Amino acid sequence: MTRRRPALAALAALAERRLVLWAAFALLHLWLGLVNLTSPSLPLGDVSWVYRGWIERAVYSDYWVGIHAEWVYPILALLPMLAAAVAGFEYYSSTWLTLVLALNAGAFALLTGVGRTGRNQGAAWWWLAFLALLGPIAIGRLDAVTVPLALVAVLWLRRRPAVAGVLLAVAAWMKVWPAALVLAAVVALRDRARVLVAAGVTSLLVLLIAQLYGSGLHVFSFLTTQADRGMQIEAPVATPWLWHALATGGTRIYYDTRILTFQVDGPGVGLAASLVTPALALAVLAVLWLGWRAFRAGAAGEELFPVLALALVVSLVAVNKVGSPQFVAWLAVPVLAGTLARARPFRVPAALTLMLAGLTQIVYPHLYGALLALHPLMLVALTMRNLLYFVLLAWAVRELWRLGARGAQEGSVLAGPSRNSEPALTLEP
Repeated sequence: MTRRRPALAALAALAERRLVLWAAFALLHLWLGLVNLTSPSLPLGDVSWVYRGWIERAVYSDYWVGIHAEWVYPILALLPMLAAAVAGFEYYSSTWLTLVLALNAGAFALLTGVGRTGRNQGAAWWWLAFLALLGPIAIGRLDAVTVPLALVAVLWLRRRPAVAGVLLAVAAWMKVWPAALVLAAVVALRDRARVLVAAGVTSLLVLLIAQLYGSGLHVFSFLTTQADRGMQIEAPVATPWLWHALATGGTRIYYDTRILTFQVDGPGVGLAASLVTPALALAVLAVLWLGWRAFRAGAAGEELFPVLALALVVSLVAVNKVGSPQFVAWLAVPVLAGTLARARPFRVPAALTLMLAGLTQIVYPHLYGALLALHPLMLVALTMRNLLYFVLLAWAVRELWRLGARGAQEGSVLAGPSRNSEPALTLEP
């Protein structure tokens, strides 16, 4: 035991060195990029075929999704897809991976504290472990662009709330989920006005520019397109039908060529799919009420914000008829926010989220064919993953209730003056 302690101390000291952190960051992204480009399971297929196809059609035929036609994504999703074509369509996939690498590097630099002592190495190592467990999908979808933008916004919430609001709005106009972070900030933080105004003005500018380019109502088509889609096989709500398909064959899996996802069809699926969206709205409203209750009870903003953000983000994933594997990437932002706040240990959600990431990589991409074939072990892995979403949601809801029941006696660094010596959720150089 006595011999282990110096060895563990040496390992801890090594892990705290910034050079080691950055070496791990570079090696991890090199590995993730290599798997994306070479794996026979084609984890980068959406980027290489779907995103590239949209942009090729826009460039060569002047036909823009979201402007000339309905689109599944908000309009600013075109920006990273266009950026990936800057070196030519021949290098579209590798340019996409380079873009994500650059964005993650910027967020990682802020997370580790440029020009500071490395007091957040634990959070940085957690993020690297999370990316490794989630696998190639962590950088192979549009969500990989929004996550670092949202993380930077959260790190700047205290000192640069207006900039944070702009970043969150831009990210939300690429993929909707960062809007949950805006809602959490509006409820939990006393400086909510600057965040909300910045996000609102940014959204108005996006809508104005889209209308100038002739988008019309197509700019809102991502809302109706999502509402009309069927039930994706990976979604938690679809899990009983997958087991029904295995047991009786009464449910079938089919490929939706419009949405480009595998979905389920069977008895009661249509009714369940129609109920999920209002159920999601009710879940979000309930979580917001719990957050507002905690705020009114005096809960500290640095403790309330990450818990509320986590509850909202998990709700968007758990109570949803879409269950894309990249959705797990969203969870990194509120977990990192809670880890950095240090108001209360965030070990439980951090551990659960790592488990969610690992189970997701089992399901996708390498063994996805086995899931489509309804292999029992794959159904077990997917079921465990989907149940963990609700375990994580239950933890966050319980914490919100606890905060509302007792309040918080100390002032919040994010909400105003505090007795803490260091600012929370900000690692500016």
